[in-house]
Amino acid sequence: MKFTIYQESRPGARPNNQDRVAYSYTRESLLLVVADGMGGHLHGEIAAQIAVQYVVEAFQRAARPLVQDEAMFLSRCLGNAHAAIQDYAFDKNLPEAPRTTIVACLIQKSVAFWAHAGDSRLYLLRRGRIAQQTKDHSRLQMMLDQGLIDEEAAARHPARNRIYSCLGGSHSPQIEFSSPVPLFADDIVAICTDGVWGNLASEDFNTHLAGTNILDSTPGLMDQAERQGGASCDNLTILTMHWHDDYAEAQGPAISTEAMPADGITTRMEGFARPRPGESGGLTDADIEQAISEINLAIQKYSRFDPGK
Repeated sequence: MKFTIYQESRPGARPNNQDRVAYSYTRESLLLVVADGMGGHLHGEIAAQIAVQYVVEAFQRAARPLVQDEAMFLSRCLGNAHAAIQDYAFDKNLPEAPRTTIVACLIQKSVAFWAHAGDSRLYLLRRGRIAQQTKDHSRLQMMLDQGLIDEEAAARHPARNRIYSCLGGSHSPQIEFSSPVPLFADDIVAICTDGVWGNLASEDFNTHLAGTNILDSTPGLMDQAERQGGASCDNLTILTMHWHDDYAEAQGPAISTEAMPADGITTRMEGFARPRPGESGGLTDADIEQAISEINLAIQKYSRFDPGK
C-alpha cells in the first residue's frame, strides 16, 4: 500500500474537545476512525475515547496483516464499543450512558469498507467530485429525504444536530455499512465530525482537497470551517487520506508499507488534551488520569471478543 495521510482535531470555541481521531496500519491493511462524543462534562469525551480506542486495539489484534472478514470486523467492533460504553455508564451509576458518533473505514487490497452511526461523515473524492458520502442518521436528513426541506433551509434548521443513531445511550445503534468500494490512484477519503462539514458546503471539500497535497490543503479547509463556525464553533476533527498506486507520483512524505514486517503495526491516536496555560473550564490532570484508567477497564472487558476471529 502507498498513501498520504493527515489528521487534525481542534476544540473550536469549546473549552473541551470531545472528538477523537486515529489511524492504524499494517503492511496490507489500513484503518481510519473518527468519533464525536456527546454528553456532559467529560462523559462525551470518554464515549468517543472508548469507541476509537476499542476499534484501534481490535484492529491491532485482527490485522495479521489482513483482517479476514471486513464487514464482520466492523460490525463486531462497533457493537462491542457500544456495549463497553454502556458498561462504563453502569459501573459509574450514570443515569444514561454517554454517546458518540463514529465513522470507521477499513482499506485492504485497494478496496474500502466503512461503517458509521450518527452524523460524522465520510467523503470519497474522485476526479474532482464527491463520488460517495455517508448519509447522516439525523432527523434533518430524514426531512431532506422526504422532500420536506431543502439544503438551504437545512443549513439553518434548529434540529440539524439531532441524531437518532450513535454508540452508547439507551438504545441499540443503527449502524450503516458500505458495500466494498474499489479505490483508484489519487482517490481521497476524508472523514470528519459535524464541526467541520456543518460549517462548509460540499463543494468546499473539492475546492480545497481535490488535486492537491492534502498535507498542505487540509489545514486550510479546517481554517475555513473554524472561521465560519465563529464564536459558537463546535469541535472540529478531520482525517484525510490520499491513495497512491505503484505508478502514482508520491506527494510529500507518502507512507509506503512495502517494507513493513508482516506482523508490524503503526498507530496514531489522539488522546485527552491537556489544558492550555491560563485556560479555565478544561479538564484537570487528575480528571484525565482517572478517565484513562476507567476507559482501559471498560475496553479490557470486551477485548476478549476478538473481531478478527
